[in-house]
Amino acid sequence: MKTTMIKLYGSTTSPYVRRIRMWLANTEHEFINLQIFAGKDRVILAERNPTLKIPMIEDDETVIFDSRVIFRYLSDKYQFPSLSWEQENQLTLIDAATDSLVQMLLLGRSDIDTSEDKMYFKLQRERVNSTLSHLNELVTQGHFSDWNYPSICLYSLVDWIEFRTLHDLQQMPDLLAFHNANHQRIEVTATDPRST
Repeated sequence: MKTTMIKLYGSTTSPYVRRIRMWLANTEHEFINLQIFAGKDRVILAERNPTLKIPMIEDDETVIFDSRVIFRYLSDKYQFPSLSWEQENQLTLIDAATDSLVQMLLLGRSDIDTSEDKMYFKLQRERVNSTLSHLNELVTQGHFSDWNYPSICLYSLVDWIEFRTLHDLQQMPDLLAFHNANHQRIEVTATDPRST
């Protein structure tokens, strides 16, 4: 029976895509880099994914949306270790901060001043501060000392924050130390958005 290579659709700058790229570093796959906001790449995305979001994967006839679901699919397929409930909560924290920062970034690119004293903006800033502070404390406690999928996701978030200058992390030294301790890993350097 012929096996097909998994196709991962995404962009080099998305932290959600990068986590899957790093997780698949030792697994044969094809990465399809899309410019998702316009042109033919937008058409390709729309034809395959009605949510118009990345990442997504194609595995033969199976198409999977969303990084969290993609991870579950790949874990089943390749018999990767399952996450504990504690690790699932860690991912929820990472995703909450990422989602709020994505919204603020898109609003800023739409010429909306997110520094205004508006409820939506305040809620996003509050969520980012709360989740990043908690993640910093978890790093302090040693919860991300192993290089596993939650650590990859945390690295992708922190590096994206630094890359896009989205939040001042100077008050979160353990997040910065975690970032510095892992920035030379081969899967990190191979997926660095600054080099693409």
